[in-house]
Amino acid sequence: MNITRRAAVVLAAGCAAAPLRAQQGGWPHKPLRISVVYPPGGVSDAIARELALRMAAPLGVAVLVDNRAGDGGSLGMQALARSDADGHSLAFSAVSPLTLKPHLERVTADPLKQFAPVAAVMYTPVLLVGTPGFSGASFGDLLAQARNHPGALRWATSGVATAGHNVLEQVRLGAKVDITHVPYKGGGQQIYDALSGEFELLSTNVAAQQLQLVREGRFKALAVGAPARLSVLPDVPTFAELGLPAANVSSLFGLFAPAGTPDDRITRLNGIVNEVIAQPGFQERLRAADNLPAGGSAAWFAREIRAQWSANRRLGRLN
Repeated sequence: MNITRRAAVVLAAGCAAAPLRAQQGGWPHKPLRISVVYPPGGVSDAIARELALRMAAPLGVAVLVDNRAGDGGSLGMQALARSDADGHSLAFSAVSPLTLKPHLERVTADPLKQFAPVAAVMYTPVLLVGTPGFSGASFGDLLAQARNHPGALRWATSGVATAGHNVLEQVRLGAKVDITHVPYKGGGQQIYDALSGEFELLSTNVAAQQLQLVREGRFKALAVGAPARLSVLPDVPTFAELGLPAANVSSLFGLFAPAGTPDDRITRLNGIVNEVIAQPGFQERLRAADNLPAGGSAAWFAREIRAQWSANRRLGRLN
């Protein structure tokens, strides 16, 4: 392609995007950036990148993705809170940094007031496995060991105030058992340590690597947090079936903007995300990773976050 023709293609692309930007009052006038608040390479990172790719065309600008991991997602979310509230800065996160962390640790600001929920994207089931260090074979064995040897069982999660930590706290409260929490900073290192038997229990995502380790017999699948048993683990009960409905939680992930982001931009972003979620290719991508599509209005997402925050208040009494 010669220089003149290439310039014409670029100009045409810019003109095609211009009416949309003009319609939105000049927004967006530069690339959007989505910060994934977890390490690269995981399910949440892959889904966020797929979402960003599919959002670019209707927005008329590039949607860039970076990773700001740490403290169970809280570091990335706090970075978002300090960003300009102009609709160009977003974060992809589970709701737990907002709904659970304030009840387990002292926070300097109200996280429900720092962010504008944009759209719920997916539900991720939580899988509880026994590592090579766990001598039992079932969730019943876990409870028996915890009662006979309080504090001896060690349960690893990807961090304080994550969904896996929520499940642990609900099990401790509901079953009245003492289990030691081992928080990690993300999910990669914990898999390596789990295989070495550094701890007995691990709550993690239902992902390809974990499922393969279950099939190989290196992990023992004990329970899942999901609306129903998973087709990939038909013999593994949900926490609700085990008599612990409060522990039967899935991790809800979505997009967030800084508080103060204009409502019309939140509405526009929410509509685009819902259009992406409705695409068969995106739903197939979610289900291939054993996630469930979410969606809905920004107002519904905000109500769900506040409901989960209220439901988790009783956990503060354990800490």
